Amino acid sequence: MIYLLAAGLCVSVILIIGSHYGFRLVTQMKHQSSEGIFDYLEHCGVYSREKFKRLEKKEVQTASIDGLKLGGYLVEPHRNGKRWVILVHGYTVSLYVSTQYIELFQREGFNLLLIDQRRHGKSEGKYTTYGYMEKHDIAAWVAWIVDHYGEDCCIGLHGQSLGGGTVLEYLAIADPHVKFVVADCPYSDLTKLLRHQMSVLNKLPSFPLLGMINRRMHRSAGFRMEQVSPLRAVQNSTLPVLFIHGTEDNYVPTYMSEELYEAKPEPRSLLLVKGAVHGNAYAVDPVRYAREVQQLIQLALKPEAENRSGLSGISVSGPVSALPGG
Repeated sequence: MIYLLAAGLCVSVILIIGSHYGFRLVTQMKHQSSEGIFDYLEHCGVYSREKFKRLEKKEVQTASIDGLKLGGYLVEPHRNGKRWVILVHGYTVSLYVSTQYIELFQREGFNLLLIDQRRHGKSEGKYTTYGYMEKHDIAAWVAWIVDHYGEDCCIGLHGQSLGGGTVLEYLAIADPHVKFVVADCPYSDLTKLLRHQMSVLNKLPSFPLLGMINRRMHRSAGFRMEQVSPLRAVQNSTLPVLFIHGTEDNYVPTYMSEELYEAKPEPRSLLLVKGAVHGNAYAVDPVRYAREVQQLIQLALKPEAENRSGLSGISVSGPVSALPGG
């Protein structure tokens, strides 16, 4: 009996420690340095720290609905232009990883706002909530652009990984000034994502750890996994959305973008980049990536009376070889 009690106590302690570690991993994982991010971008050949140093830019700030200071960089290659895009990065990185998309959108006539998500870079915050609170941060930045540059602004959103989930969650509260969304390697549902990462990537039993982590998230960070589901958010949106995913992505499985594409009403499109792993679709096939984004923009900014059904479709790039990255 004593041995059974001791064994039960050991299991309980292990589960408590595991749930604490899992919670920290999900909501408070250590950030990557700017130097590490630029090392990766330079290795992939998509941007460099020297370009960023020479880039004409301005630091800006806004406030979240819960009182956090949110930071970003404003890049205005088209003075007095009314086309804007907000670039939203992924988990543990910062706005520096979004620099790879500057020239893509600049060529299409856009000014850019590169933002640090809450708890990342120069933005305040204690926890990452996977779009639950971050979608309201996007709303604050959209309002900031409109307040500073006028009601006639047309705004697009580009999000990668966590950023992809964030911009899709935002569709549930989208402002009319937002005209299109690009979601690169997004997750379709937070519960499914964490179950995959726990059981497939880390070889841990999702039961009962996932439930324990969920309770801790609710208690400490103020949200539950089931409250974050981009799949739900896209189902009633008529905004043009381009989903992009690498075919070799195991961190956020490729099928999640396929699920999102199937759930989203037209107009929508899906680009699957052969050989790309998590977050490096642009590095693997920048030409096809840029072409699909260009088609999305052209369709989204047509007069409202024109037919938008032409966007719908699935594209597969390739054959290409993946560059290192994650």
